[in-house]
Amino acid sequence: MDSQSKIILIAGPTASGKSNFAVRLAKKIDGEIINADSMQVYKQLRILTARPNKKEEKKIKHHLYGIININKNFSTGQWLKLAIIKIKEIRKRKKIPILVGGTGLYFQSLINGLVKIPNISFKIRNKIRLLQKKIGQKKFYKRLLKLDSKVKKKFDPNDVQRSIRAFEIKTHTKVSMYDWFKKTKTNFHESVFLKFYINFERKKLIQRIEQRTTHILKEGAIQEVIRFNKAKIKKNHSAKKVIGIEEITKYLDNQIKLEQAKELIVIKTRQYAKRQATWAKNRMITWTKIDPRKFSSAIKKINKSSLKLDQLI
Repeated sequence: MDSQSKIILIAGPTASGKSNFAVRLAKKIDGEIINADSMQVYKQLRILTARPNKKEEKKIKHHLYGIININKNFSTGQWLKLAIIKIKEIRKRKKIPILVGGTGLYFQSLINGLVKIPNISFKIRNKIRLLQKKIGQKKFYKRLLKLDSKVKKKFDPNDVQRSIRAFEIKTHTKVSMYDWFKKTKTNFHESVFLKFYINFERKKLIQRIEQRTTHILKEGAIQEVIRFNKAKIKKNHSAKKVIGIEEITKYLDNQIKLEQAKELIVIKTRQYAKRQATWAKNRMITWTKIDPRKFSSAIKKINKSSLKLDQLI
């Protein structure tokens, strides 16, 4: 496979079976897996972040998992730089890069490049967020259109996060978010990507989240949190955002019972999965949706020699 071989992207909500699909696909097409999950980069949090286990890592070569210490922050820009290096190395070995994870921003930066917008002060950002909260999304979006007409029909008017971001950028830089996008350069042509989104039925996904929460608690998540807390990580560090740390810490401090901690982890994970699904709905429109029950048939329909995707049912 030459240096212009396809790059496969696999996204989906947490607990949707992305890693399983990636491993099975990698076996068939002689691929190597690159992590595209912002929490699975942390070395000391294998269990809480549901990183691939050692057995899976032996079957297929995995990259960018457990590479950062919990006391360090890790940005999208840092990930993108490392991911591009790994993609080039894998292609050089005549293998297929398969990027898998749940961080939409990582995929967006890889496909479109990283937008180099000047830093916006907390004061401006907070003022805009308070405005949106005060007047509601409908009125806020109308006000955004007056400020920046170029955003019209570019995204769902109900997308709060994107509306706020567009408002921030135009307010601070006097330039439309979409003009910034035009200036952004990408390392790869859009046609090189094969993009899959694991489209899990909500009810079944919730069951899987509950099962996984039970599993991580049995596998040693509590001990992982004890070790994490001993490291005395600062509040503003990215690793603090890992679901389960706050809830298990409350249990360890005798503030809540273990069953309550488990329930809170499930609730927070469900909320996270919902945010991932919303991101996909608004920003992964062109991605091929795959029913998890049809993983086998989907894998069969990927032509190994040309890596062109036949029609998926």
